[in-house]
Amino acid sequence: MEAIVNQFKIKKTKPKTLNLHLSLGGGIIHVLLIAWSLTTIFPLVWVLNNSFKERTLILKDSFSLIDTNTFTIANYVTAFSRMNILRSYFNSFMISGSVVIGVMFFGGLAAYVLARYKFRGRDFIYAALISAVLFPAFATIVPVFMGLYKFNLINKHIGVILPQIAGNLPFAIIILVGFMENIPLELEEAAVVEGCGAWQIFTKIVIPISKPSFATVGIFTFLWSYNDLFLQMIIIRKSEFLPICALLNKISSEYGTDYGLMTSAVTLVVIPVMIVYLFLQKYIIKGLTAGAVKG
Repeated sequence: MEAIVNQFKIKKTKPKTLNLHLSLGGGIIHVLLIAWSLTTIFPLVWVLNNSFKERTLILKDSFSLIDTNTFTIANYVTAFSRMNILRSYFNSFMISGSVVIGVMFFGGLAAYVLARYKFRGRDFIYAALISAVLFPAFATIVPVFMGLYKFNLINKHIGVILPQIAGNLPFAIIILVGFMENIPLELEEAAVVEGCGAWQIFTKIVIPISKPSFATVGIFTFLWSYNDLFLQMIIIRKSEFLPICALLNKISSEYGTDYGLMTSAVTLVVIPVMIVYLFLQKYIIKGLTAGAVKG
């Protein structure tokens, strides 16, 4: 009887130790995540708060919260009246939208071929794609600029669209291949029995099943294209073709001391990115993890 009681006590105390260990580890992780989130969120809150202040007040006390006496939208009025914000928004969305469509189309086709067809050089191509992700954009800017200049594509939207499509394709193909390899082959075999060709299989079976992965590729491609200030500054010089990020850089150069205008411009640049991420973050997580488990 005593042995049974002792055995029961051992079984009862082990989970308590385990729960204590897990709760301690979870608490540390939560503290670190909260500290990291504060370092990320605080600058955004600071910029948004100061965008509704007068320039002189920002210089005096940039950390005070706005109230009914200090609130003003004059900075945003100045941003829209002095700088052509709407045209720059249009340029950004046209460039980023075209890049997303091109990357998803060509990346989807290439990923399907690499995931389903066995041919000589397949492994080399896949290894080259992985290596291409490691190269920074500025490492290839000279030949890219020379090629665009030769074909008279400088100061044109297509001069930014084509390099961005090429730069985002390796990442897109790697993500899509990892997902498509996990699609059951029996579905495609059944489609072949029904008389479907390769194109019909790709459009009617592979694409619908791969929507989470395509959504992830589309979101990341849009964000990277939208924020690609380096290429935009090199290729586009005319004001009427400037995307919103390049326009912000121009504002910082010409009106660097006008902190009210600067903070309002930064807010206008960040808003689309925040909207895209907040509403589509579940697709980012789902798409990145969908192809991670084999079998």
